[in-house]
Amino acid sequence: MLVEHHEGAVTHEGETMSQTIEKASRTRLTREEGYRFRVRFDREGLPDLITDEGPPLGEGKGPNPARLLATAVGNCLAASLLFCLGKARLSLDNLEAEVTTEFTRNEASRLRISGIQVRLLPHWTQETAAKAGRCLEIFEDFCLVTEAVRRGVPVEVRVDGVVSTIAEPGGQS
Repeated sequence: MLVEHHEGAVTHEGETMSQTIEKASRTRLTREEGYRFRVRFDREGLPDLITDEGPPLGEGKGPNPARLLATAVGNCLAASLLFCLGKARLSLDNLEAEVTTEFTRNEASRLRISGIQVRLLPHWTQETAAKAGRCLEIFEDFCLVTEAVRRGVPVEVRVDGVVSTIAEPGGQS
């Protein structure tokens, strides 16, 4: 579902926003083999993505979910900074992001992501760097992925069984 902001709709800090935003999106994952999944997105023209767990569970034929989360956080922050700099009419030669993900085990010995550090590396002139102060103060507020991770988005899980017609080992289906 898409919602369009009307011309002149006021957002944070008095900016106007005229782009169409998505109210929801749907992503479908289909197991191919082992822990490898094909990811299909609900927008025409987006290529499928292959995800996989690394050894010993999977074969590492694609990024695993933790890498995708790190990618989402890093990309969103880089895009937010780029957007702010563009609105301020400040140009970059390039922009890179390095994301480090830390892991730990919880009390039940389950592996968890314990932290994500993002280092943004704008390639800019000293003049641009000097004028970028306001953007550096506010760009994180516009990154919906980072804010969702920081605040802990509620996740609802439902398992709907699909009866399989493939017989299981031992003749039981």
